[in-house]
Amino acid sequence: MNWLIHDYRESDLAAVVHLIDTTAELGQESVFSLAECIGALTSRQPAVVAVHQGVPIGAALACVAGERAWVMRIAISPAWRGRGLASALLVELERRLVAARVGRIAYVLPEEELVGEGLLNAGYTRQPAVAYFEKVEPLHGPAANLLEDLGGSFLPGDLWAKVAGMEAEKDLIERRVVLPLAQPERAARHGVRPPRAITLFGPPGTGKTTFARGIASRLGWPFVELLPSRLADEGNLAAALRSAFARISELERVLVFIDEVEEIAPVRTEPAQPGGMHGVTNELLKLIPRFREGDERLLVCATNSIRSLDPAFLRPGRFDYLIPIGTPDKAARAAIWSRYTDGRPDVEVSVLVAASDLFTPADIEHAARIAAQTAFERDLGGLAERGEPARTPGASTEDYLEAIAQCRPTVTPEMIDQFGADITAHARF
Repeated sequence: MNWLIHDYRESDLAAVVHLIDTTAELGQESVFSLAECIGALTSRQPAVVAVHQGVPIGAALACVAGERAWVMRIAISPAWRGRGLASALLVELERRLVAARVGRIAYVLPEEELVGEGLLNAGYTRQPAVAYFEKVEPLHGPAANLLEDLGGSFLPGDLWAKVAGMEAEKDLIERRVVLPLAQPERAARHGVRPPRAITLFGPPGTGKTTFARGIASRLGWPFVELLPSRLADEGNLAAALRSAFARISELERVLVFIDEVEEIAPVRTEPAQPGGMHGVTNELLKLIPRFREGDERLLVCATNSIRSLDPAFLRPGRFDYLIPIGTPDKAARAAIWSRYTDGRPDVEVSVLVAASDLFTPADIEHAARIAAQTAFERDLGGLAERGEPARTPGASTEDYLEAIAQCRPTVTPEMIDQFGADITAHARF
């Protein structure tokens, strides 16, 4: 990604108007006139602008009327068409509209359609037909307030597509989890029951939270994360869990995520210790079957140590799948590095892949951040003052390798051995 998207600013007016005006003849027409677009911009209607090296290269704007919003125009500089910028702008614009409690987002585009020659001869003037697109944003009113109270939200719609690498895990989750939930009627015709609860397990930093958020994004369901530590702050953890699940049951559809679930469902020891976790685990064991009764609900739990979870918690009647999420292999690391290096030909991705064995996606992100910071500081002139020649903007292969050398992998060989044993003993998919 070579652009940055920000909210429209008054200083952007001239550039955005120029974009709208100059792209009208390039297949980026709109039923809204240039004057109407200018009026929306000057009245501070929702709008976003994409810039590259400080120059506006794209814009998207809307007007809001009650609970409905109209996307007025998405204008892209010709050199940037076909590179995903339009989708990125629309996602950012929709995010602002949803925050403004918009219930329906409409997009009206002109669409060329041949008109009979007879009509032209009769004095009619040929006008483009209209293609009307509408997107319904769920959860407004009391349901929206409940979701907000639970700390939940609707996530951007492109998170699943942004899961880089880890294609084997992504494909498995797509087939076993996402598709049966997204197409329940087709699944039912084949006797497939959509899952209601899954557990993702594996070493820390391997992307379990990213997958959970991606599933919610892919389904378009609200995402609610229950944090054991925050629930514990309420005093009685079992009661807090019961209360949270009772409120969640009022939502029509939802993905509930519990990270580090071993904190509330550890292996129970006998006899029970005063003040121990027996009561909490027992409460969760009772809550999951009730949660599973909803058709459009999914509980996703994540743990770094599946062997620490109580066996009764993991049995098939409660969890449909126990899916391992390991460290990325070479192909996955190449995909992740390509994402952070933005596909620049001057960066030797294969070298970075070889140097980052056992790195998790989080480790790679951290190393990429360090390298980017090095390039940024160099661009500010601190290193150039020492007489070094000017360099291509962005981190180099050497910058990334130095960053990798500074990072300590989260996962050790011992963890990998333990993970392999856990797959053999617990995986179910």
